[in-house]
Amino acid sequence: MRIGITGQAGFVGTHLFNFLGLHKDVERIGFDDSYFQDENQLRDFVKSCDVIVHLAAMNRHNDPEVLYRTNILLVEKLIGAMETEHVNPHVIFSSSTQEERDNKYGQSKKEGRELLLKWAQRNSAAFTGMVIPNVFGPFGNPFYNSVVATFSHQLTHNEQPKIDVDGNLKLIYVNELVKEIWDIIDQEKSLPVYPIAYTSEAKVSEILAILEKYKSQYFENAILPEIKNSFELNLFNTFRSYINHSDHFPVLLKKNTDNRGSFVETVKTSIGGQFSFSSTHPGITRGEHFHTRKIERFAVIQGKAVIEFRKIGSEEVIHFELDGINPSFVDMPVWYTHNITNVGDEDLLTLFWINEFFDPKDPDTFFEKVRI
Repeated sequence: MRIGITGQAGFVGTHLFNFLGLHKDVERIGFDDSYFQDENQLRDFVKSCDVIVHLAAMNRHNDPEVLYRTNILLVEKLIGAMETEHVNPHVIFSSSTQEERDNKYGQSKKEGRELLLKWAQRNSAAFTGMVIPNVFGPFGNPFYNSVVATFSHQLTHNEQPKIDVDGNLKLIYVNELVKEIWDIIDQEKSLPVYPIAYTSEAKVSEILAILEKYKSQYFENAILPEIKNSFELNLFNTFRSYINHSDHFPVLLKKNTDNRGSFVETVKTSIGGQFSFSSTHPGITRGEHFHTRKIERFAVIQGKAVIEFRKIGSEEVIHFELDGINPSFVDMPVWYTHNITNVGDEDLLTLFWINEFFDPKDPDTFFEKVRI
């Protein structure tokens, strides 16, 4: 199945593109925003796709009229390219619950959905008009995509968040959304209005209080906080995606030494999980995989190691050097493939902690080399 995503480089687009990459029977058709300025490129794109997920849109602009016209124009250009090429891919459109509000963004999404529905009816094509609640998750743009992104960025960059309106938010985590989109594709669901159900609900002040707890316990004191439910896990994985990894890690651990030897506290947590350790011979590399939801810590307690990780879809490799003489740890972010290599002359001893037991039916472990 050939699937293309307009707005591929955006917040939801990036997550969807990476998720589709986990499916071996999917060919991802690359898209760049510049295609909307090049008719030939856009026509080549639409005729290469069996499914098009139209996410490209402007969310914010100082001039609401510019925002409205931009979003309508993107839909019109997409329709024009498909009709010129006489192709009828299944189009999945990303609208918003703001359709119900009297603003230019909501108006542009509703009218864009209606334009695509008319195209589908004229051409006997499949069309799904998703109506999506507020989306949050790792790597969203602060001050643009969601208040969760803004608060997380501010708290990890020594800024003080401010609540303008303490509204009640209906939210969906980005991983949950992309699975809904995959379900639409896989089951070929065609509906003019397809409401995406929110999966959590909270006031802005409640969200901020949870994120402030993560800052105090995890960011400042290296304590893995209590996580009561999937919403709090999703908030935590979102929060820690905004940490500047190169500045924050590795975190030194306190080594207590006396005539008996040494003692080091490696993990302080309120959330259980699984502890394990490994010995690794010189020159051997472990890992080369990534997780989409798990929280994982590598603590080096003897020997010399290099830990590397790379964000899926990026070429930048982040590099850390750890030495058991000064025990330290690095936590693995979600959607970052990672490894650990023994670069010393003796066996490397590493303590691992992960927040859930390994389940072979749902391992959340995907293999991809850090260095490509």
